[in-house]
Amino acid sequence: MRASADTIAAVATAPGRAGVGIVRISGPQSARVAEGIVGGVPVERQAALRTFRDASGSALDIGIALWFAGPRSFTGEDVLELHGHGGPVVLRSVLQRCVELGARLAEPGEFTRRAFVNDRIDLAQAEAIADLIDAASEQAARGALRSLSGEFSAAIDRVASALLDLRILVEATLDFPEEDGVDFLAESDAMQRLDRVRSELAGVFRAARQGSALREGLVVVLAGAPNVGKSSLLNRLAGDDVAIVTEHPGTTRDTVRQTIVVDGLPVHLVDTAGLRHSDDPVEQLGMQRTRDALMKADLVVSVRAVGGEGQGSGEVPVPAVAARALAAIPASVARLQVVNKIDLSGEVASESEGPGGWTIRLSARTGDGLERLRAALLRVGGRSETGEGAFLARTRHLLALQAADGHLAAAAGARLPADLIAEELRLAHEALGSIVGQMTSDDLLGEIFSRFCIGK
Repeated sequence: MRASADTIAAVATAPGRAGVGIVRISGPQSARVAEGIVGGVPVERQAALRTFRDASGSALDIGIALWFAGPRSFTGEDVLELHGHGGPVVLRSVLQRCVELGARLAEPGEFTRRAFVNDRIDLAQAEAIADLIDAASEQAARGALRSLSGEFSAAIDRVASALLDLRILVEATLDFPEEDGVDFLAESDAMQRLDRVRSELAGVFRAARQGSALREGLVVVLAGAPNVGKSSLLNRLAGDDVAIVTEHPGTTRDTVRQTIVVDGLPVHLVDTAGLRHSDDPVEQLGMQRTRDALMKADLVVSVRAVGGEGQGSGEVPVPAVAARALAAIPASVARLQVVNKIDLSGEVASESEGPGGWTIRLSARTGDGLERLRAALLRVGGRSETGEGAFLARTRHLLALQAADGHLAAAAGARLPADLIAEELRLAHEALGSIVGQMTSDDLLGEIFSRFCIGK
């Protein structure tokens, strides 16, 4: 445990009036604060009814005092918690008394940062605390709790441990001449072991990516030609008239955004300007914003429409401008085809999977097929409907996992000499270590914890 030189204090409950409010104190002067405000250090881990007093001995409040001796506390230091009434004036008075007794006001996330520094939790668990507090859905909260309980860190540790064994094997070959070292690696099954490490890492990445969607939400862009029903589809999914809908092409000239929740997954819907040839500079600007949105999407829903009465299920041709824009979408972006306005041709809703992926035939006007679309958004977006097994990962976690796999791919992709393979494995190991905080800069720590609430 690393001892802190100072003692911190903060109100640990949300601002405003409440039945109960908590002031938390952590650090070497916590016992002195307890002596001054409640008359002594309470029995460890036993709730004690106490009167909280000011410097003159007058009562500030009556409540519960709890004492947690370090290192068996959340921060790893001596911790005092004062549970009193939740009025802002009362809490401010109690906090001021703690400062008079030698504490200072805590910075955002400082309690959790001390828990990390004192090895009570790793960095992924520390971030999970903030994610649990900020969870916008029940499934996001479950994912954050898995990360907080150490499931994500344990998965990272398993991959890192297998990678460490492989590093030891590879670096042992450096004692051999270069050509003998390569032969030794082949004989020792090193490349097969590397493949197994990459396979396990891929499983962790899938779970983390799913959890990242639970935390950040899935960005779904509705794109296509004018008048195929993109805005009607947005309104139907949102359950409100978010976008203007008319029979005239080009009504939508800017991106319209709306967030919905599909089975616990936040989905950020983006309606875009229709893609067609136009000399109107305003409409051209709107189409450029459409192209920009397509590049940033997690999932693109390409919307087409069937023809009118008497045309059966024949689809309206896609303009060349729209076809080119959709073809330029990066391969990493998931895609879903939607054929709208089936009410005009008398069809029933359906879905099918073909060479171009999944296609949903529906009617935004009647709502027929909307449930199929909601399920497909989860399925094609790479997320399960339950979110079970997901870790509530952050963008930096995904980037670190991708970096690790990139280095492993470099090690496996060519017949490199043993020293270069060893270097790629070392870099992959470092990338994994950055997730749990084994190799993390102070600047990154400051950025992470500054986003926490005060008192946590």
